[in-house]
Amino acid sequence: MAARRLALGAQGFGERRPTGNVDRRHLRRILDRVGLIQIDSVNVMVRSQEMPLFSRLGPHPRDLIPTATAAGDLFEYWGHEASHIPTADHSLYRWKMARGEELAWRHVADLNKRSPGLLDEIEQRVRLDGAVVAGDVSRRVGAKGTWWDWDDGKIALEHLFWCGRLTARRRMSDFARVYDVPERVIPPAHLNVPTPTESDARKALLLQANRAMGVATARDMAVYHRQKPKDTKSLIAELVEAESLLPIAVEGWGESAYLDPAAKIPRSITAASFLSPFDSVCWERDRLERVFGFRYRIELYTPQPKREYGYYVLPFLMGDRFVGRADLKADRHAGVLLVQGVYGEADIAPAGRGAIAEAMAGELTAMAGWLRLERVGVTGRGDLAVALQAALDG
Repeated sequence: MAARRLALGAQGFGERRPTGNVDRRHLRRILDRVGLIQIDSVNVMVRSQEMPLFSRLGPHPRDLIPTATAAGDLFEYWGHEASHIPTADHSLYRWKMARGEELAWRHVADLNKRSPGLLDEIEQRVRLDGAVVAGDVSRRVGAKGTWWDWDDGKIALEHLFWCGRLTARRRMSDFARVYDVPERVIPPAHLNVPTPTESDARKALLLQANRAMGVATARDMAVYHRQKPKDTKSLIAELVEAESLLPIAVEGWGESAYLDPAAKIPRSITAASFLSPFDSVCWERDRLERVFGFRYRIELYTPQPKREYGYYVLPFLMGDRFVGRADLKADRHAGVLLVQGVYGEADIAPAGRGAIAEAMAGELTAMAGWLRLERVGVTGRGDLAVALQAALDG
């Protein structure tokens, strides 16, 4: 139980949601805790990167992330997959950008053979003429093939982005990645910070991951920012020796865990929130099961007949436990937030299911209002469907 409260408190669930206007200060406080927000194109209900804010803050301006990006607070880079990252942390990723130059993937080598100088040409165009999207530099001839069928312009932009020669933000209207030079995106106060050594930057990311997770194994800390565990083993040992990490044992984990010496265990967690499959609490399914005893698999890419719960299923957190899940979809044309399936965990006593349905109903109603949908509709699938409908009717 203490590990669960530590994990949730570290992720911002130990505080009550704001009751007044939500603004960039609230976003900064969330990012101070979680470190970064994963970006994903799935838009069945809402863009996935918006949900971590709703889960922690409730209804808020939906342009909060784009506004913060325009103000110089955020940039996009490969953190835990594509992520919104505070510009203040730009220097911590420069080692990865340098690796991009060294370890260019095969398509870039082929590109340099086909079109020598194209990388420099496109970088110079962006520098002189302004930000671009992939379509602005397209060199495609004929129809596009598979999802990853990138033309030479897109390959060049993605390599320049990986290497940090270009950076990016997202366009709200169509989710396109907008590429620009770092000088126009990263504030000088952050861009001009001296570049730390790779070792120091990696250790800073490990400490950030540990603070964000509350309590974590060595692997947990490494994969939070997509570092390889084998590359971080000696760095964690150095952090322990420096007393920046405190080794502890967590009952049932079977391997050592680490704690920020300043960490505090919240007395209680009072959250009642749906979480995105791409929320930082849910990123690593084995950790989710180890900490919370909650088995979760995203079924987006599972053929429909083989899905157990549904297409876009969000775990439901109540207190310090995951007590259920729901398959949600925003039917924007009809103005309905559809609950296509809703399920309680098997170990929840029958007497507790009514309270879960009530909590879900409150959260779904707030979510529908936030998305400017007129109502919540329950299709009837799942063992909590009847109780949820009754709670909504009440």
